[in-house]
Amino acid sequence: MSNPTIAIVGRPNVGKSTLFNRIAGERISIVEDTPGVTRDRIYAKGEWLGHEFSIIDTGGIDIVDEPFMEQIKQQAQIAIDEADVILLAASGKEGVTDADEAVAKILYRSNKPVILMVNKVDNPEMRNDIYEFYALGLGEPYPVSGSHGLGLGDVLDEAVKHFPTDNEEEEDETIKFSLIGRPNVGKSSLINAILGEDRVIVSDIEGTTRDAIDTKFVGESGQEFTMIDTAGMRKRGKVYENTEKYSVMRAMRAIDRSDVVLVVLNGEEGIREQDKRIAGYAHEAGRGVIIVVNKWDLVKKDTNTMKKFEEEIRDEFAYLDYAPIIFVSAMTKQRLNKIPAIIEEVSMNQNLRIPSSVLNDIIMDAVAINPTPTDKGKRLKIFYATQVAVKPPTFVVFVNEEELMHFSYARFLENQIRKAFEFEGTPIKIIPRRRK
Repeated sequence: MSNPTIAIVGRPNVGKSTLFNRIAGERISIVEDTPGVTRDRIYAKGEWLGHEFSIIDTGGIDIVDEPFMEQIKQQAQIAIDEADVILLAASGKEGVTDADEAVAKILYRSNKPVILMVNKVDNPEMRNDIYEFYALGLGEPYPVSGSHGLGLGDVLDEAVKHFPTDNEEEEDETIKFSLIGRPNVGKSSLINAILGEDRVIVSDIEGTTRDAIDTKFVGESGQEFTMIDTAGMRKRGKVYENTEKYSVMRAMRAIDRSDVVLVVLNGEEGIREQDKRIAGYAHEAGRGVIIVVNKWDLVKKDTNTMKKFEEEIRDEFAYLDYAPIIFVSAMTKQRLNKIPAIIEEVSMNQNLRIPSSVLNDIIMDAVAINPTPTDKGKRLKIFYATQVAVKPPTFVVFVNEEELMHFSYARFLENQIRKAFEFEGTPIKIIPRRRK
């Protein structure tokens, strides 16, 4: 199941971005005193008392017809639709405004849990001035201070009470995979070609697919698959455009639900910066990754075209050196029949477990080949290692000092593990731990 989602909504300049940064634990949103700075929705992961969630910062909703205001309203509405819990932010310094009442009316129609935060209550004396916010009809107002981080614990305590339970999805043997990529790389056409029928609208207009669509099918081996079409991801700067009706959050949710992610590139256009950013989402989530180069039939070729393109992919996606690459065409169905088998293999590698005795033999052989590094006269000592998780395979290496495990040496150990076992398509995590 994907993480529950919290959306912060409110009129402009009440401190939503500051509150967002506090909850997310890092400075992500632009914080400025000019109304309307946050035009698009910004996303982050958060955690409170063991509950992980996604959080959305939105542009301010206002009843004044300012530039971009209609787009901001649309963005906020999409965020409201996606959210499990809505945090309405108001300002204790200005009190209840007509814009606050207008936002409250929009939230009435959402049928979602709404928690009212009165921001900028920076000292105890100001708490007596928040009672007028009861007039919004959203229950008890919570006094908070985004600049000082006060009161947010009470808000999050209330928010987690409304999170959906974890029993909504059954565990099964189905391999779930999603297709991610820039708009117009041909994801919907690939789905239709793989399934052999038109289940998704296909168009040359960017952003035609508006929502994630799940489709189940059975491969030639008898393996069941669930295909999730995530819809194209746009650059942040374009998210507020009128044509934008879907959201990056839905794609992130689809990645969270997937076992394997197909990163779709447009072979005719080549690699773009946004391709690398999108692929990074799947890598950071620890999902299995397959790079699919679509529209290969439209590429002018010579004897080295495919090899050159593959070398370019390996250069531009250095962090995905473990991912298999397949060149396909949704139009001609070239090599599409190979995709289910590759997904099945990557999923198997994601779930592979190595016995501790074998793993430690690999680690000791690696140390013999390349002795552990030293820092300020102190040498890294590796005592033993064990696998603690799958999806992705995760290994804890017990050492004398965690700080002595440099990134480069952890990478070396990863490469040695990959030489011994078939981990194609899946990232590997190596976590150093000090032996107690």
